[in-house]
Amino acid sequence: MPAVGALMVAVALTAGCGSDDADRPDASSVSASAATGLPAAPMPSVVAPSAGSAAPSSAPSARPVLPAPPPAAPQGPTERRSSPPPVVLPQRPAGAPGAKQVVDAFVAAGLKATHPKDRSVDCGPDGLGLGCSELIATDAVTVYVFPDEISASDIAATWSGQSYQRGAVVLNYLEAKTPAADRPRYEKVLANLR
Repeated sequence: MPAVGALMVAVALTAGCGSDDADRPDASSVSASAATGLPAAPMPSVVAPSAGSAAPSSAPSARPVLPAPPPAAPQGPTERRSSPPPVVLPQRPAGAPGAKQVVDAFVAAGLKATHPKDRSVDCGPDGLGLGCSELIATDAVTVYVFPDEISASDIAATWSGQSYQRGAVVLNYLEAKTPAADRPRYEKVLANLR
């Protein structure tokens, strides 16, 4: 029996009866504290159930709560884009009729010039880039006014057979598909505008 008594004393000492281990942190909390620089959360102690009680169904999780990461810093100053400057078209030559004036003359002469649309912005670099001063498209004909007669004649030559030039004004029949029989009437009205 002396061996059984010595074994019971050894088990009691190993189980922590009467020891002062409760005042010291366990190794897992010390290593977590050292790794994060934050105090470790206390670890719950697990008590073995006594002979007459049931085992607990689940043990609480004992993970340390870390602070949320800081928000991402902006990558640099935000660039504000302004709208592009307005396109400045060249002025039509003095004495040349404006595109609207030409369209109004067609209507006054009883010619078709329905649904006029001012498309002068297409004259600039963001549009067709033709360098015209004014542009009005109708269902029957498109009227271009150029800053000079040389530019007008260059474009009229490009549209050979589908256009008519008088001074700085060019009538274009490409988009409108004006019947060839009606074209001389438009051209006569333009020629008489001067």
